[in-house]
Amino acid sequence: MSGVGPVEAGEGTHAEDAPSPRGRLAPLYTRHRRAALAAGAAALVLTGGLLYVTRPRPEPPAPPPYPSQAVGFTYLGPEPRPADLPAGSFRFGIAVTTRDGPPVTVTRISQPSAGLTLTSTPRPPFRGPADGALTVVITMRVTDCGKVPRNAGLPFLDVTLRNRRAIEDHSFILGEGYARDLSEAIEVACSNDLASLPKLKNTPENADALPAASHNVDRANRP
Repeated sequence: MSGVGPVEAGEGTHAEDAPSPRGRLAPLYTRHRRAALAAGAAALVLTGGLLYVTRPRPEPPAPPPYPSQAVGFTYLGPEPRPADLPAGSFRFGIAVTTRDGPPVTVTRISQPSAGLTLTSTPRPPFRGPADGALTVVITMRVTDCGKVPRNAGLPFLDVTLRNRRAIEDHSFILGEGYARDLSEAIEVACSNDLASLPKLKNTPENADALPAASHNVDRANRP
């Protein structure tokens, strides 16, 4: 037979031994498969990063309250008078409580009158308890009857408070009971002080002094 026809497989050659298209594309497929896996991994990482950045975040904890909002001062009434208490002195009880938040430290406690001194037991600095109340005894002494408040409407205590959030100067009004007891104690202290003064004789030399002494007595005893 003559002419050109399909090339016959050689002797001993089988169909499976012939190169196939898939066999020729295998390296290309492997390269593309690796690139696809790498791209998928990168996409997963990118997606995970975006999800992490855009995830809902919990609200930050609220800051603690200011110390003046977290502590309370409550008037308890007059305290017994020790025998060794100096003349013109008197004592009151104050309950210090912590309402909320971290502990509050009282670093100063005083009162505004120039005619009175104030000390406390315990002495500052002291910390208000986390639970319950701390009884603080304040001792006042009249040093100048001409400068103390008479019948003060709403006397207050000045304190300096500190907690984790701030340091504050604050004034606590202790109510009508404290105002009444303070006024009565001042009247008694000043009356006793005037009663201890030497009596002036009614002579021409000291006649000018009599009205002043009488005026002071009237002022000390007025309601």
